[in-house]
Order: sequence, then C-alpha cells, then structure tokens
Amino acid sequence: MRKSPGELAIMDEANRIVLEVLAMIERTLEEGITTAELDAMAEKMIRDMGGIPAFKGYKGYPATLCVSINDEVVHGIPGDRKICDGDIVSVDCGVIYRGYYGDAAKTFSVGEVDDIAKKLLEVTEKALQLGVDECRSGKRVSDIGKRIEKYVSSEGFNVVRKFVGHGIGRSLHEPPEVPNFFDPEKNMKLKTGMVLAIEPMVTVGSYEVVEDEDGWTVRTKDGSLSAHFEYSVAITKNGPRILGLREDNG
Repeated sequence: MRKSPGELAIMDEANRIVLEVLAMIERTLEEGITTAELDAMAEKMIRDMGGIPAFKGYKGYPATLCVSINDEVVHGIPGDRKICDGDIVSVDCGVIYRGYYGDAAKTFSVGEVDDIAKKLLEVTEKALQLGVDECRSGKRVSDIGKRIEKYVSSEGFNVVRKFVGHGIGRSLHEPPEVPNFFDPEKNMKLKTGMVLAIEPMVTVGSYEVVEDEDGWTVRTKDGSLSAHFEYSVAITKNGPRILGLREDNG
C-alpha cells in the first residue's frame, strides 16, 4: 500500500488531470446543460491529457463521470437530464494515468441556491479539509472519521455511513477502508507513502440512503440534500499532500 516517490509522482499527474477536469466542469456548469454533455467534455479532456477514464466500464459503469444532483449522494449516471437553477451538483471523476489511479470529487452550486444548500457545501468541504489534516504518519484511520463526524455533527448535519473512503494506487479501491465516521475497529496506523481517498458524503437529514433501480444512483432515503467532496491524499514525512493540487485547479 505504501508508494515510492516515483509512484507518487505518477499519481500526482493522474490527480492533476482529475482536478483539471473538475475545474473545467466548474467553469462550464450552467442552467440548461445536460449531464451527458458534461460527461462527453470530461472524457475528451481526460484522453487529450493522456489519461483513461477510470470509471467507464468499472464494474459495468457506463460513463466517465458520476454526476449526482440534490438528494443524490453518489454514482449518478450522466444522461439527458438538464441542470436547473438552484441545483447542487456533485461531480466525481477518476483517471488512470500510466497504470495509476486518480480520484476526486466536488459539489457545485448552480445559480441561486438556498441558505441550507450553501451551508451544506461549506460544511462538507471543510469536513474534507479536516479529514485531510488527519492524514499524518502515526495517526490511525479511525482518527480521520472521528474528526470528520465530530465536525459535521456539530453543524447539525449527518455523515453517510454506507459509503466510505479508501486507499488508492494501482487499483481504484485499495485497503484500507476509510470511514467518514468514528469506527474504533479501523485502527490501522498511517505510514509515510500511503495514499488515501478522503471523501466525506454529508446529508442535511438522515444518513440513510437507497439505491435507484438503475443499480448505481444512490440518494438519501428521506429526500434531503447531500454533498460530496474528495481528494486523493499522500501521507508524507512533511504531512498530508493533496495529489494533483495546483493554484489553477484548486
């Protein structure tokens, strides 16, 4: 699970592509565009930059992006649905570059969103930052979820429990699982060279989720709004390092 400096350099490039795609989505996202149009632009950009869409074909998934809107938590399949003013749109992107994976997600607001949606995005993004800050040698996996859950709960929101973060490298999902809530059994010590995908999924209401008939789209059981932010984070001797992050794509 521990990556060499050379492997981390490749993963940094994989994640740079992912974050450039998410930056492009943020610039492009507007009322009236379809999720399929966003997906097509993302796939072209990934391939033009020398990468391969990591999600397309993964366990049969049919698209490059996961685009989840409002009460959808994760794994929304792009299609002919049009983005509307007031939507919050979670976009998850994965890339394979020279045999290694990059994975990140952001939730965007479109037009005028209400105050609860604004707070949800702010809290979820800060929860990600707090989780990243726990990615230090000598800490434990459970410390990440404990920090995230404590903060999210203090703001009156809930953390989804059915889906968790994960290790990442030559595979999209590697050990260990990284819950966004405190699980004392996840007591593996973190070591330099590990790379973890930290990805809090936060809801306004209950943390319970249901899966749509398409076999992929996951939404909140009570119909409440949900947001999702994710970075791939390397544990280094100097602390956490968000892979792929540059001034122009952060």
